[in-house]
Amino acid sequence: MKKIAVFLILSVVVLATPFAKGTTESDKTPLVGISKFLSHPALDAVEDGVQDYLKSVGKSVRYDFQNANGDVSSSAQIAQKFKSDHVAISLGIATPVAQALANVFSDVPVVFSAVTDPVDAGLVPSYSVPHGGNVAGVSDMNPVEAQIELLASLTGAKRIGNIYASGEANGVILMEQAKEATENLGLEFVAAAVANTAEVKQALQAIINRVDAVYVATDNTVVSALPSIDDVANKAKVPYLVADPSSAEGLNFLVAWGFDYYKIGLATGKIIEQILDGKPAGDIGTVFLDDPNDFELWFNLDVADKLNIKIDEDLLKNAAVIYKNGQKIVQ
Repeated sequence: MKKIAVFLILSVVVLATPFAKGTTESDKTPLVGISKFLSHPALDAVEDGVQDYLKSVGKSVRYDFQNANGDVSSSAQIAQKFKSDHVAISLGIATPVAQALANVFSDVPVVFSAVTDPVDAGLVPSYSVPHGGNVAGVSDMNPVEAQIELLASLTGAKRIGNIYASGEANGVILMEQAKEATENLGLEFVAAAVANTAEVKQALQAIINRVDAVYVATDNTVVSALPSIDDVANKAKVPYLVADPSSAEGLNFLVAWGFDYYKIGLATGKIIEQILDGKPAGDIGTVFLDDPNDFELWFNLDVADKLNIKIDEDLLKNAAVIYKNGQKIVQ
């Protein structure tokens, strides 16, 4: 009986060995940790684009999806989790989570996405390649001055309002770019800082009577509170431009002009593919999307009519989406 018992125990051990952690077929599949700063349409679209691209090129990977819910300390905790779980590649969608990952990983590839200025954020040393580091990614640097110029030309605005997250590098950079743009255009800039999404509505209420139009940048904290901006701006009959069309769906914006974030996700997936194929992240560096097809222009004619704003037909012809009589028209 003892021999039989020993034999059974050994059999279990031998049979179990191929399925131990790190040796199963599943564990041999690369683990990609995806850390998203918070959930809103643009960042969700990036996440979808990454998965769809890797699936389209036949890359077999496992995912660990994490959401920091707009909290910087949670971003750091997620980075430590990814390190403990030995991810093959870590992806940070938005600046704070990408910074957290870059602070933790020095040898494992870190990919960033939807980061406005990765050099200023300390993610990469420069835009030149190779840079020798372990970080690469996709920037969502917007044409801020062109966006504000369009808003001013449509509305005749002389004073542009802007809400920004003072604790988020991306938000501060975009605010500074917007301030410089308004100065270049001979306009007045009125800004209000917030620490979190809950403060956005009150911040806009504090400045709404001092501005002619509002510029909403791709500041994650602020975009997450876009319905609050919509409420305050429309009650005050102040038009606004949002630089993230995907988040403007169903709202009373005048114009939305910015990236199709799903395409940013596809470009990010391509970087991950290259790394999986053996290319060093430092040889890839920062990717900028400059194809006009990567941008979308939306107009809300219902809002324009309400505010007696005339939009030129040439602009309407170039729009991807027009809202008219409560209907969304995709061109």
